[in-house]
Amino acid sequence: MLEERTQALLDGIRAGRRAQVSQAITLVESTSPRHREQARALLAELPKGDAVRVGISGVPGVGKSTFIESLGTRLTAAGHKVGVLAVDPSSVRTGGSVLGDKTRMAGLSADPKAFIRPSPSAGTLGGVARATTQAMAVLEAGGFDVVLVETVGVGQSEVTVAGMVDTFLFLTLARTGDQLQGIKKGILELADVIAVNKADPADPSRLQEARATARELAGALRLVHGHPKEGDWVTPVVTASGLSGDGVDGVWEQVLAHRTHLGDAGLARKRAEQQLEFTWALVRDELEQRLRHSPGVRAVREEVRAAVLSGELTAPLAADRILDAFDDVQR
Repeated sequence: MLEERTQALLDGIRAGRRAQVSQAITLVESTSPRHREQARALLAELPKGDAVRVGISGVPGVGKSTFIESLGTRLTAAGHKVGVLAVDPSSVRTGGSVLGDKTRMAGLSADPKAFIRPSPSAGTLGGVARATTQAMAVLEAGGFDVVLVETVGVGQSEVTVAGMVDTFLFLTLARTGDQLQGIKKGILELADVIAVNKADPADPSRLQEARATARELAGALRLVHGHPKEGDWVTPVVTASGLSGDGVDGVWEQVLAHRTHLGDAGLARKRAEQQLEFTWALVRDELEQRLRHSPGVRAVREEVRAAVLSGELTAPLAADRILDAFDDVQR
C-alpha cells in the first residue's frame, strides 16, 4: 500500500498532469535516503511505456538546443508528446544546473505537448544514470512517446547516456582537413546517426562545406567500423539546419530507420542489457551514498583529511582507513 503522497503522485502521472510529472522527477533525482525510498515505491507502480528514446550529443557550440527545439516542435505538430531531459554540468558549490535549457528552447517549453527538464549531473556519472533513467520512466508513464536526452557533449557523460537510449544521435559542425581529427574515435563508435548541423541552404558556402564534411565523416566511419557485414547497421551521415529546419525531418527518419533495424527483438534485448548495466550503476551509486553517510566514515573524515593534506598519509592508506571505518560499522 503506497503512502498517500506517493499515491497522489502516481495518479497524477497516470493522468498526464505536468505538475506531478515534475514532482516525481524531482523525487527520483533526490539523494535523500527518505526520498530514495519513496522513489523506489513510486517507480515500482509506474505503468511501463514504450517511448522512442534518443540521446543527443555534440561538440560545444554545435547548436544542440536549437536543433532539439526544431525537432521537438515538428514532433509535437505531428501529434507526439515530447519529453526533453538535459543532463547539465552541475554547479560545484550548489549542485544545481548551470545551463538554462528552458530559456534556450523558449518555443518548445511553451508547447503543451512538450516537457523540458534540465537535470543536474551532481558531479557523478552514477547520479546521471540513476536520475536520468528513472526520469525517462516517469515521462513514459506520463504518456510521453518520445524522450530526448541531451548531454553536455563533454567526457564520459556521452557514454553513459548512449547506454540508456535506443538511438544515439551525434551532432557536429562543418569541418575540413585536420579539424576532422578533433572528433573522437569513440564518439564515431557510439553514434547510430550523425548529423552535420548548421547546413543552411541560405548560405551556399556553408551548405557546401557541410556536405563535404558529411562525405569525410562517412569515409572516417568506414575506417572505424571496417567493411559492414550483411545485416549490420551502417551509421548514416546527413546534413541539417536546426535554425532553418532544413534536413531535420531527414534526421528523424534515420532515427526511426535505426529503430526499425533493431526490430522488436533487438530493441527488447538492448533494453534488457541496459537494465542489467543500470542495476550495477544503482549498486555503485547506493554504495557511494552509504559510504558518504556512514557514521564511521564521518568519525574519521577530518582526521584523514588533515593527515593527507599534511603529507603524513598517502592516498592509498587514507582510502584504506576510510573503508576500514565503513566496514567496522557494517560489521
